[in-house]
Amino acid sequence: MSLFSLLAVLLIEQIRPLPYRRFIHEPLARLARFLEDIFNAGERSHGLVAWLTAVGGLVLVAGAVYAALYAINPLLSWLWNVLVLYLTMGFRQFSHCYSDIQFALRMDDVPHARKLLADWRGRSADGLSSSEIARLSIEEALRMSHRHVFGVLLCFVLLPGPCGAVLYRAAAFFADRWGRRTDADAGCFGKFSQQAFAVIDWLPLRFTASGFAIVGDFEDAVYCWRTQADKWPENRSGSDIGIVLASGAGALGVRLGMPVMEAGEIADRAEMGTGDEADVDFMQSAVGLVWRALLLWLLLLLLLGFASLVGA
Repeated sequence: MSLFSLLAVLLIEQIRPLPYRRFIHEPLARLARFLEDIFNAGERSHGLVAWLTAVGGLVLVAGAVYAALYAINPLLSWLWNVLVLYLTMGFRQFSHCYSDIQFALRMDDVPHARKLLADWRGRSADGLSSSEIARLSIEEALRMSHRHVFGVLLCFVLLPGPCGAVLYRAAAFFADRWGRRTDADAGCFGKFSQQAFAVIDWLPLRFTASGFAIVGDFEDAVYCWRTQADKWPENRSGSDIGIVLASGAGALGVRLGMPVMEAGEIADRAEMGTGDEADVDFMQSAVGLVWRALLLWLLLLLLLGFASLVGA
């Protein structure tokens, strides 16, 4: 059932992409503001209660609806799985930005590519060269493919019904929304959301990185994973996304990371990967890497399902 749910969602998304901001981001942002107004007194324990209310509540609702529908008819529960997956995962939530940047670079329209990248990442891209634009775009694509595809996929498979997909998407959102705040009003309120997501994301990060290594240059991917991943600056704040970037860069044979000019300052970024400078051709290679990794895990799910049928 998991495999068919995933295939159905991937097909539906290609036909009709979900307006993610309107249907997911904005409702969750309103919920985050509402709970913060109620619970935030600057303490970690208050953030714990808010997190359990938000994430735990969403998971319980998704699981309860699944169980109720399954009791009526398993087909209804499958349709619920498809709907929840459609709301929580998908390539099209980020791929159109990536494709537009890739097209602009192929047309040698670097100013437009800078604008597209700045809108996508929410950071200034002034003065970036075409190679730097390609490099940052590949990094963002690898990061987003983990957050919106592979992380959700693994949690969906491991937990019953749609609970895993909801848990991962909600935990990721509130970690970004509450955990990254540094203003005085936030205090330690967002600390728990960040710590909780780090625990939830521990296995999915390694799942994504392993997939990239298997379908790419395995030896270089493993080498970069072991020697470079912990040097990524975000790792210092509790996120291990450097694992995905290092493995992906090694699998592609491209150099990512490295200092770039952002907001008039040089951003301290370690070098990820080995090989050539990033360019628009490597952007296309990154798309192929992500799709091959997805097909790998779908094939594995198919084989596991076939083995369970034979065993039965």
